Amino acid sequence: MLYPELFKQLESVRWDMDKDIPWDSFDAAKLSDEQARTIKMNAITEWAALPATEMFLRDNRDDSDFSAFMSIWFFEEQKHSLVLMEYLRRFRPDLVPTEAELHEIRFEFEPAPALETLMLHFCGEVRLNHWYRRASEWHTEPVIKHIYQTLSQDEARHGGAYLRYMKRAIARCGNEAKAAFSKVGVLMASARRTAQALHPTNLHVNKNLFPRDTIQSRLPDPQWLEHWLDKQINFDAAWEGKVVDRILHNMSLLLDRSFKSVQELNRYRKELTATLAAAGAAPVAKAA
Repeated sequence: MLYPELFKQLESVRWDMDKDIPWDSFDAAKLSDEQARTIKMNAITEWAALPATEMFLRDNRDDSDFSAFMSIWFFEEQKHSLVLMEYLRRFRPDLVPTEAELHEIRFEFEPAPALETLMLHFCGEVRLNHWYRRASEWHTEPVIKHIYQTLSQDEARHGGAYLRYMKRAIARCGNEAKAAFSKVGVLMASARRTAQALHPTNLHVNKNLFPRDTIQSRLPDPQWLEHWLDKQINFDAAWEGKVVDRILHNMSLLLDRSFKSVQELNRYRKELTATLAAAGAAPVAKAA
């Protein structure tokens, strides 16, 4: 089991909201209304760990180890929402999200293949680590800069934990897991070709609720994410390149093959798909 070891690792570096956040360093003159509103949107978005955890537990009923790990991930992700709300409660109480605004993003995600979902969220952690690093640079108020840097480090650790479960999946499922991970990896490393930000909170997850079946679509300002990325924290091509590089680097380690580009990863995906198809066709041919 991975859960006991991951619990010890993450427990050893867990930060305390009262002791480790420099609340006394707050400088009101360095917090604009524009910046404060983005903190509210991030606080609501982080609350999405609630429906995501419900999804993970439902779709991994046969995996008690991973489900137990969700107790850590859920706690730390909800803590992210809480510390952002605490910041607003102390310094901009007019912008604290209401319970109704938080509950609006709790809706059911449709069942999805567990391996693909695992890879999707691994990539999401990589991307969010970089978004929060950039947000920390963009903000000018010292306390919120520290908070975003702290959250970015958590997201990196979560990505590392997901990677451990991905390695375990390959040991158990072989090419099936490799195909699932490479397929989603190609998608999540191709954000330059899409009109929207590729992150789990911005993907459609319930066709019966379409088009309001993404986390972002249910925020008080559904257009906030793109504006935050493009006009505020300026998550430009250079930063997007860092995300892609991290995904490709980890896929290279995971799959024991070097990937310098999304195209190389996609070629590998096609090779696996052909191998699996041939393996699946073999029994039929033999029977015939």
